[in-house]
Amino acid sequence: MKRSLITIPLTLILLESAFPVALAAPPRQPDKTVECEILVVGGGLAGAAAAYEGLLAGKTVCLTEITDWVGGQVSSQGVSALDERATQRQRQFFPRGYLELRERIKRKYGKLNPGDCWVSVACFIPSDGHKFVFSILQNAAKKGKGKLKWFPSTVVKELEITPPNPPVHGGGQEGKVIKSAIAIQHRPAKNTPPLNTEPLSQTIEDSYRYENSPRFDKTIIRFIPPSSLSTKAEALSTPTWYVLDATETGEIIALADVPYRLGIDPRSYLEPSAANDTGDPYCTQGYTYTFAMEATKEPQIHQMPPFYSRYSPYYSFEATKFNFPLIFTYRRIWSNPNAPKELKIRRKETFGVTPPKPGDISMQNWTWGNDYRPGTSQDNLIYTSEQLQAIGQLQPGGWMGGLRVESLRGAEELAQGYFYWLVAGTTDSQLGDGVKQLYPNNRYLTGLDSPMGTVHGLSKYPYIREGRRIIGRPAWGYPEGFTLSEIDISRKNFRDDYYRNNLSSGEYRRLWALLSGINATAVIREALSPEEVKVRSRSAIYPDAVGIGHYTIDFHPCLAKSPPETPSNQGYPNEAIAASQTYPFQIPLRAMIPQKIDNMLIAGKSIATSHAAAAAYRVHSFEWSVGAAAGTTAVFALENSVMPYQLVEQLPRKQLQLEALQRRLVQNGNPTAFPDTSIFNEFGKNWQ
Repeated sequence: MKRSLITIPLTLILLESAFPVALAAPPRQPDKTVECEILVVGGGLAGAAAAYEGLLAGKTVCLTEITDWVGGQVSSQGVSALDERATQRQRQFFPRGYLELRERIKRKYGKLNPGDCWVSVACFIPSDGHKFVFSILQNAAKKGKGKLKWFPSTVVKELEITPPNPPVHGGGQEGKVIKSAIAIQHRPAKNTPPLNTEPLSQTIEDSYRYENSPRFDKTIIRFIPPSSLSTKAEALSTPTWYVLDATETGEIIALADVPYRLGIDPRSYLEPSAANDTGDPYCTQGYTYTFAMEATKEPQIHQMPPFYSRYSPYYSFEATKFNFPLIFTYRRIWSNPNAPKELKIRRKETFGVTPPKPGDISMQNWTWGNDYRPGTSQDNLIYTSEQLQAIGQLQPGGWMGGLRVESLRGAEELAQGYFYWLVAGTTDSQLGDGVKQLYPNNRYLTGLDSPMGTVHGLSKYPYIREGRRIIGRPAWGYPEGFTLSEIDISRKNFRDDYYRNNLSSGEYRRLWALLSGINATAVIREALSPEEVKVRSRSAIYPDAVGIGHYTIDFHPCLAKSPPETPSNQGYPNEAIAASQTYPFQIPLRAMIPQKIDNMLIAGKSIATSHAAAAAYRVHSFEWSVGAAAGTTAVFALENSVMPYQLVEQLPRKQLQLEALQRRLVQNGNPTAFPDTSIFNEFGKNWQ
């Protein structure tokens, strides 16, 4: 049964959010108190990268993660196929920690692509991804003399947020700080099955409850800044620790109740390809439970899941050029070197890689397969602020992760049903009858020693493409709050009639002023018409750039009807118009600094981006780059008694401390710009 939502007056929401966040009394005192200089919440690639830089700088880093694996996309989410752009890869222009990850993959397997997949040059086993990343962190602690405090199977339940004492002048608007965080770590209760026996939908709510349960025993942990630095804090009025939100959905953003966006943005000159004029917070990109399957020599017996008929109208190969061998090899994570050499399918029929053979293992991540794409208020996965208020999750002690459990369950069933469709299904929702054939020589891999490390065979956590996205602080040129927008990175042809027809004349001119680069003033003053403008061939350039990324604006659109598996369901109207190639882009520090709270940074996909830009700012190397920037910024802030917002509050004026931070990043092997980046330079064909 789906929860019904209660309408709450906007004035009440604003009133409640104006007061400091109070802690509810746990059922017992915290079992232990843990001190750290940097608390990283979320152990995905961004969280790992932040911890990595903190450890190399000699800091004490607490790292929490809802699953028992570190690495996110490359491990617990099962997306162990690195999404990269060819030119960036050829020049090895990545952060130092990400390069170390790639090197460990090669060292383990003897090559970067043991799966011989065609989606990437690096496809490998997710369970190894956890080992790679954890080993990288251990080595960083040893090398930098930092201290790693690792808390797997741990969620943050509450935050203590108060004004600093004494108050800081200026205080970053409201000048609040996170004083402590209460977390819950769970482990199997006595005489119960091990972790990862049940899928996330069956355990997530239990993991956020203080009380022990028949399933879990709980440890309540209070995280605080180092007590030895309290005197310094009183003297300098600056934080002595930083809390980094590296969660997949922006949990700490929601729990702290800082301003953020969800879903589609309204159409504007900054978001000219947006689906409509109003936006839609319920339409976020689809998310995916991955799983692994192994090709076998002999046919296997496959049992139809009891829920299969509900989801079977959804599945499809999507296009006539795709077939089972192509989908199997697309994200193949292990290519059996001992398989027979006789191959009935030519390489050209599998995009240049070897065809499937017994012993090969494929990880599945397919849009019309195991992508779950809810897009309405009845089934959205990530609750909006209003929904959270209505169901009590923003009340003291009420936080339960901010996700709709029914939606998680639907995604799990869709994924398990997709395997059955691949091997035994005969329908195709997009291509019609007579296309889908049987492929019984495959088995679904399960068990704690399987690639996903779960008894049920699904990834431990779904691959989240889009979560909550902060609205940065008001800044010069960004009176409503800093945000990275579609036009900052897109290669789209904005001369298409769609833009002239859907934007007002004033908005259309403002669009072309921004696209013109150094000729913006002439366009605004109407000395140049949009038709006369030569479009810049680069992304926007930021004086506060602290990292880099490059990927296409790639949509896995939400679906228009609820539930997503409704027969003949289609994508949200016009959502994917923004899909396009991009120019290599930068990560500005302003996109990582939330409003209201001065000792909090965003270290993952929840930085200040629009819905369109978020579709590019989400892949593996970006996550590492933004995490490295967040970790380095936290270290710099602690060492220099400065708060991150103070590094950028006077932009575009020269900021000496900001430049010192940028130099440190570059000297440490964490690029902040692509080669030859300049307002006068055009990337052209040099960076595809």
